[in-house]
Amino acid sequence: MLTVALPKGELLKNSIRLLQSVGLDFSAFLDSGNRQLQITDASGTAKGLLVRGQDVPVYVEYGQAQIGIIGYDVLREKQPQVAHLVDLQFGYCRMSVAVKASSPYKSPLDLPAHSRVASKYVNSAREFFQGLDLPVEIVPLYGSVELGPITGMSEAIVDIVSTGRTLKENGLVEITTLYESTARLIAHPLSYRLNTGNLHQLVEQLREGVLSELPILT
Repeated sequence: MLTVALPKGELLKNSIRLLQSVGLDFSAFLDSGNRQLQITDASGTAKGLLVRGQDVPVYVEYGQAQIGIIGYDVLREKQPQVAHLVDLQFGYCRMSVAVKASSPYKSPLDLPAHSRVASKYVNSAREFFQGLDLPVEIVPLYGSVELGPITGMSEAIVDIVSTGRTLKENGLVEITTLYESTARLIAHPLSYRLNTGNLHQLVEQLREGVLSELPILT
């Protein structure tokens, strides 16, 4: 039986809609009264796992799920050993450097050497500043990273931005974008190579669904 790892949160609704377009129904995960973390599709051909977004590539990499849906930001940060198959073209956001709007910094290179940069995306932040040859201290934060500059703990943050509303409401502005992110279909490399559960056909159907511009839910 094919197992699909689905992310809790903002990507879930469109992930389920996309899978419904190829005959796999995991819509029970959207039921507010549902507490199950594993359900089987009515066809009996696939099983869905509802997991924290950061854990999707872990389940796929270790073979507990043959495919999964997760944002490129997570893949870029974690660098899991999975096959990247399809850009699903929903869940758009961007990884940005932001500072206080009142600060003198207009670009990352304006930051003083050895500044503190708060981020939950530690690897992405470190890679970016190393690429600039600018030595900074990366401060790991896993809550509201916007508080870093607000409290003076850090000069800047590296974080995911969607609409920019949270930054604006907290007096922060973006000064550069590291990369853009959308939801991606990933697979366990060996499962994909062996075509486990007729995986190739399913992937092609999903790719066709994306190309046919399946309506995105908001």
